[in-house]
Amino acid sequence: MPQKQAVNRAINTGLAANFLLAVMKTFFGIFGHSNALLADGVNSTSDVAYYIVVKICVFFAHKPPDHEHPYGHRQLESIAALTVGAFVITTAIALFWDAINKVFDIFSTGSAADPIRLIALWVALLTVAAKLVLAYYTKRVAKVTGNSAILALARDHRNDIFSAAGAAVGILITRMGWPWGDPLLGAAVALVVLYTGIQILREAAADLMDTVPSKELEAEARAVLKDVQGLEEVEEVQAHRFGPYLVLHISVGLDGGITVAEGDRIATEVEHLLCTKIGLVQRAYVHYHPARQARCLAPG
Repeated sequence: MPQKQAVNRAINTGLAANFLLAVMKTFFGIFGHSNALLADGVNSTSDVAYYIVVKICVFFAHKPPDHEHPYGHRQLESIAALTVGAFVITTAIALFWDAINKVFDIFSTGSAADPIRLIALWVALLTVAAKLVLAYYTKRVAKVTGNSAILALARDHRNDIFSAAGAAVGILITRMGWPWGDPLLGAAVALVVLYTGIQILREAAADLMDTVPSKELEAEARAVLKDVQGLEEVEEVQAHRFGPYLVLHISVGLDGGITVAEGDRIATEVEHLLCTKIGLVQRAYVHYHPARQARCLAPG
């Protein structure tokens, strides 16, 4: 399946790139005496860990429906995105705390750290270039597939651009004679990473909590069904989210004098239109009854 192949290719590419960058940044962060580059290397190491988690979750998310999961396993993608967000937040807090401690030590003791080697700057700039390419590529895959886990990874690539750019600026400032520049920029980058991690968590949690654009979705459903012959009114539209897809439950009013067979024909047409005209709708269930019949309201 093309979408599945695109998702797996995006994950494997990101995993390989993050592994190489993690090794490079960690090694040259230590060898080049750069706290910011070393912190960015730790960030990439965590990237490798949650890429593996995402890869496992996405693999199981594409399993076909079964008796226990009649709508499939696509919500695992949201769970994977939730895991990514948790890793991002945890890493950001650790990086921020470490950087602030180093800034405090420099100002309180007045001692300068070892001079940062030029190779650390080149590694940081190489990371910026690599992450620009990865962010663009992964975001395109997420847009085509509608995969929330891949979108979370695209945002993490974007975070890494800021992280590596901050490391490069910090290295430049420190090499110009201000030793606090390297750790201070690391702290600023950590705050940007923290913000994006919170965004990822919020969106993944919204998917798992069945958050849907109810008003927009109802308006779209009414527009799609407005020309259905025999359909007198659309009374209620409800939706449940399953991964990137939606399942609709819709109540419609028909002429009370038609036959059951005619009512079934109209309901089948409604289901077909909803599933083919609204992109994310995977299934639709239609309840029909005579128009203007009082609807039963759930207590509370």
